Amino acid sequence: MKKSLFILVIGFLFIASCGGIKTSSQGIESVSFLEFIGNPDNYSGGVDVLIGDKISFKADVLEDNRNKMRGKVYEISTGNQLVTVSYNNEVIYRKHLFMSAQESKKIVLP
Repeated sequence: MKKSLFILVIGFLFIASCGGIKTSSQGIESVSFLEFIGNPDNYSGGVDVLIGDKISFKADVLEDNRNKMRGKVYEISTGNQLVTVSYNNEVIYRKHLFMSAQESKKIVLP
């Protein structure tokens, strides 16, 4: 009786512990980031950014502060991108950038 009860308890513990280990794997998201650096007083209201011919947004210009980890960053897709930055309808920056996954680039404005 004792032996069968012991086997029953061990069997129950074995079955109860079979919840399985749940694992998940994730790859790196294929996005990259831009940060705009300059004198904020020169660009009140922010700058207009055009990525390729499709994506446009308004971006804030921040001072380069090496004490901070990161300022405000903007997410763009990876690959070869034409980045055009304008202020008051005047182009102040235009360059082809190759962006890798999870890469951050600082664009220094004049």
